[in-house]
Amino acid sequence: MIKGIITVLVFGLIPLTWNNEPVKDDRCVAQNNTFIDGETLVYKLYYNWKLVWIPAGEVKFTVKEGQEYYEYFAEGKTYSSYDNFFKVRDYYYSKVNKSTLYPENFVRDIEEGKYFRYDSIVFNQEDQKAISYWGSHPSNAKPYEYELDGCMQDMLSILYYVRNYDFSEMNEGEKVPISVFFDKETYPLKVQYDGKDKKKKIKNLGKFKTLKFIPEVVAGYVFDEETRMKLWVSDDENRIPLLIESPVSIGSIKAVLKRHENLKYPLTSQISD
Repeated sequence: MIKGIITVLVFGLIPLTWNNEPVKDDRCVAQNNTFIDGETLVYKLYYNWKLVWIPAGEVKFTVKEGQEYYEYFAEGKTYSSYDNFFKVRDYYYSKVNKSTLYPENFVRDIEEGKYFRYDSIVFNQEDQKAISYWGSHPSNAKPYEYELDGCMQDMLSILYYVRNYDFSEMNEGEKVPISVFFDKETYPLKVQYDGKDKKKKIKNLGKFKTLKFIPEVVAGYVFDEETRMKLWVSDDENRIPLLIESPVSIGSIKAVLKRHENLKYPLTSQISD
């Protein structure tokens, strides 16, 4: 079954950063050069059971630009035909400072089968603290305060933050660490750059020049310890994820880019043959 429809996407999308240390910057400063107001990415999710790929749901990511902040939204849900098997209604929100690309507020409100989780995090990047309002619903959420090891991203803001890194100098096979704060913890992960695929076919979109990554995952929530997720990213200035494939606890899933709107640059990674 699909557990954490957006979580699967998130752990596939975060490996674009490359540094010798986990993602953190004591200055809390970064610049946006890759996305604009109104950018929309929609992914179709498939679940594989006994060699049959079943369309299970969709996840939509959008960006809204204000005067001082970017707001990111991610909404995932299973199709009505899949709801009787495992119903998912997930909502994620992140508000980040435009001048730094670091979050000030993050909200996760999810329904996955009989599992409900609400988490609203207020970040104080300057003092390196966070308050997480945690519960099954907003009505019973309780505050918990945490010390952060440097400036910190949330599990949605990091998707956009890392797209602004130049990872063109990575060597094939290189493993790099990243970190993200969610579920009241900081998760240190590693990802391996696996080279280029010059003619990767993406269902219903055609062929693309891509960069391939193999991210480490968090065992126990959606994945087993031996899970090897694979991710293909557009080899152009947009750096948008095109395809994610991964085993899960039972079966396997894949997320395929279905459509995109308001990209900042032409999708030059797409090729004609």
